[in-house]
Amino acid sequence: MIISKQTPKEIVLKLGEECASQNCGRKNHCCNYSTGFLAKGDLPKIAKHLRMKEDKLKEKYLDEKKLFNTTALKPKSLKGGKQYGPCIFLHDTKGCMIHEVKPLQCKLYSCKDYGFDLTQWFYLNHLVNADDPQSVREYAEFLKFNTPIPGGNLEELVPDKQRLAKILDYQIFAKEEK
Repeated sequence: MIISKQTPKEIVLKLGEECASQNCGRKNHCCNYSTGFLAKGDLPKIAKHLRMKEDKLKEKYLDEKKLFNTTALKPKSLKGGKQYGPCIFLHDTKGCMIHEVKPLQCKLYSCKDYGFDLTQWFYLNHLVNADDPQSVREYAEFLKFNTPIPGGNLEELVPDKQRLAKILDYQIFAKEEK
């Protein structure tokens, strides 16, 4: 299956289910090493599920992280002095404590061959901002080491070749500059 930036959310969720339904909460699962970013709408669902206010949820369980010049929330990792660690919501015996409402990116994690394509789909649709020159530049750095999915080429994100060249050459710094 070819996953593109335009692949509907329902399809990528279905693909993510294949791995999650078999492995979620098992030993050596991705939840032991990282957490996923929240997408719009994830925060209220998780807060309601945990019966707590959103600000308390953010304070106790979530971290703000920046990727592609976009600040987003993600569950804390219990690193214990390491660079990685299990998700704060991963219980030793019960698995994911918020499985029913887990963040969108967590739903897309997949150990299948197309798993990284699902991650790119999430990045392109929720973190990379084609109107933000710094976001475009950071995504361009990402592409130096990764092959984009269809719809994820820089020329597709910023079709105006002159504008793209100016962004990449640091001639345009702010969102408003055209």
